[in-house]
Amino acid sequence: MSHDPDALRELLGADAALCHRAITGEHGVSLPPFTDHHVHLHLIDESGLAAGGIAGVVDLGGDPVALARRGNHSIPRVAYAGAFLTAVGGYPLGRSWAPAEIAREIADASTHPGVAGGAGTAVDEQASFGASVIKAALNSAAGPVLDAQALAAIVEVARERGLPVVAHAEGDGMPQLALDAGVDGFAHTPFTEFVGRTFTAHAVAAGQVWISTLAIHRADAESAEYARVNLAGFAAAGGRVLYGTDLGNGEQPVGVNPEEVAALDRAGIRGAALISTLADPWPLADPPSGVCTFVPGPPPTGLDEVAEWLRGATVVPTEELIHDDH
Repeated sequence: MSHDPDALRELLGADAALCHRAITGEHGVSLPPFTDHHVHLHLIDESGLAAGGIAGVVDLGGDPVALARRGNHSIPRVAYAGAFLTAVGGYPLGRSWAPAEIAREIADASTHPGVAGGAGTAVDEQASFGASVIKAALNSAAGPVLDAQALAAIVEVARERGLPVVAHAEGDGMPQLALDAGVDGFAHTPFTEFVGRTFTAHAVAAGQVWISTLAIHRADAESAEYARVNLAGFAAAGGRVLYGTDLGNGEQPVGVNPEEVAALDRAGIRGAALISTLADPWPLADPPSGVCTFVPGPPPTGLDEVAEWLRGATVVPTEELIHDDH
C-alpha cells in the first residue's frame, strides 16, 4: 500500500498507522480503540459492537446492580453511570423502555449519606456499584425536573467521589440549569434551543464534555439543526466533543454509526478531530487495552472521505497488527 505516513497522521491523528493483519494479510489503517460514549446496554445486543469497530461503551442509564455484576474483562469495555437520577415522577419514569431499576427519584437535596431519597444517597449508591460517571435527568418536556438545589447537591457529592456528572437536558432553560449547577457535560448535545455564544464560552471554560448523539434527531429537522449548530459552535470554541449515539434509542447499527459520523462531519468535526471524538477514553483515563480499531482497505486521501471510510471499522487485537510504515 503506497501512502505517505505523515500525511495519514495529519489527516487522522498522530496514532494512525498503516498496517496489515498478520493472520489474514489484510492491509489497512490502525487507530486507537473507539468508544461509544452513550449507550443503554439493556436495550441492545452488544455482541456486534466489536465487529462494528467499537471497543468501549459508556452506559448512561441502566440497572446499577446488573451493571456491577457483569464484570469488565472483555471487549467492549464498559464504563457506566448506573441509574438516572431524577425528580420525583420525572423522566424516564413510566417509559416503556425504562424499568424501575434504572432510575432513582431524588426527594431531598441533602448531601448527607443515608438520607432516604437524598441526592447524596443516590450518588453514593451509584458509586458503590462502580459507576464512573453520574447521570442527572432534566427533561421538562416529560414531567418534573430536579431543582437547582438538588442538582447542585448531586454535583457536590459526585465531585467528592471523583465522578463527573452529565445531564440529559431537554426543554427550555434546561441546559442553563445544568451549566449553572456545574455539571461536567451533556449526555446529548443541547437540542431544544440554540444555546448561544455566551453559554458556549462558559461551557468550554468549565471544561465540559458534550456527547454528540446527533443522528437520533434524523426525523426532527428542528432538533437536528439546534444540535448541529450548538455542537459546531462548541467544537469551534475548543470544546471537548465525544462520539455517542444513544444506542438503544430507535433503530441504529451496533457499531460505528455512519449517520452519527456523517453528522459530526457536517458540524465541522472532521478528520483528526473526528477520530479524537471516537478515541477519547472518557470518563476513564486510559483506552481499552490490547486492542485497536482497524479499518481495512485503502486509507482516505482527504477530509471528504474520512466519514464514509469509517464505515468499515472493526476491532482487532493489537498484537495481530504489523505496522507497514517503519
